[in-house]
Amino acid sequence: MDGYEGGKGARPGAVSAKVSEAVAQSGEETITPAAVAPRWAIIGIFLMLLVGALYFTASFVLPVVFALLFALVLSPVVRVARRRLRLPEPLTAGILVVGACLALLFGFYLLSGPVADIVNNAPRYVAAIDEQLQPIRTRLERLAEAQRTMVATGGPQDAPEPVVVESPGLVDSATTLLPELLAGVAFALIFLYFLLASGNLFYAKLVHAMPRLSDKKLALTIAGDIERELSRYFFTITMINVALGVVIGSALWFVGMPTPVVFGALATLVNFIPYLGPLAGMILVGIVALAEFGSLGEALLPVLVYFACTSIEGQFLTPMIVGRRLEMNAAAVFLSVAFWGYVWGVVGMFLAVPVMVAVKVFASHVEALRPFGDFLSATDRPAGRDASPEPSEA
Repeated sequence: MDGYEGGKGARPGAVSAKVSEAVAQSGEETITPAAVAPRWAIIGIFLMLLVGALYFTASFVLPVVFALLFALVLSPVVRVARRRLRLPEPLTAGILVVGACLALLFGFYLLSGPVADIVNNAPRYVAAIDEQLQPIRTRLERLAEAQRTMVATGGPQDAPEPVVVESPGLVDSATTLLPELLAGVAFALIFLYFLLASGNLFYAKLVHAMPRLSDKKLALTIAGDIERELSRYFFTITMINVALGVVIGSALWFVGMPTPVVFGALATLVNFIPYLGPLAGMILVGIVALAEFGSLGEALLPVLVYFACTSIEGQFLTPMIVGRRLEMNAAAVFLSVAFWGYVWGVVGMFLAVPVMVAVKVFASHVEALRPFGDFLSATDRPAGRDASPEPSEA
């Protein structure tokens, strides 16, 4: 009772002095809000400048990011070839890069004919969509006419002269973008070759750059985990998407869709983009089906087939095969796709999930970033603490 009365009657200044003295004796640093605010302001300014730099240097940064990601994916192959087959790193890197070039050329040759047919039939697809939208357009025109009538009753007004801006056609846009695209692909492949041919040079430089032994071990652990998780993600998702493309192409051929090979390849590619990729694939299938079959009911069948295949893959097969270790927060994945799509366009959407996997692995090893890693994870278990036992209550 005496202690309670003494604490109740103590002056606030004396209590503050005792608290400050206790903190000083414990050796802990007191962080005030005034000291924290400038630090977060500097971080915010840095992030805004970084996003702006990534946006304006996309033509250079995108090939570099592609090469770095695929170097992390293919580095285990180079090491296995060195250890088991005694092949030097430059030879293995050359085989992988030349194989990638041949695969791209073969895919382009295989799909060039069907894609040309779709491009030539584009006016017919547009006409089919225009025919289906004609009732909606008629209603909008009636509303516009009623609005013009109301404006005319208010007094004579000079209507502004319409200005028509002609946009470049599809062929002109493709002709303009093709040299830049080829230059970017060539740059990425050349840079990928040098990264793979260097072997373990990156890890050696990383060890030499860290000042302390604990930092060296942590850096090697982070680099190894990012490489392992990205390799596992790419190989697994690629196999799943290829199988999905074969299934969708076969199913669309069965229901009578033209050029099912193109739509199978399209399903394989766009499925690397979560959520938005399958939606874009269904829209394209619906447009072509509407032009081919002529009625909305018949065109709905290929769309439902596409939707069923992607739903089974996304809800059951991929979580079961990939496992919960690589599952991520659905909201975070959607935000990542939207953000990188805004910064780098469609190519950024393809890179959104791999970049997110790398960031999640990095955050799980850094104590200050573990809350961010927990947010990216789909599990309730904190990221990076799977192996640590839960503390027992006394």
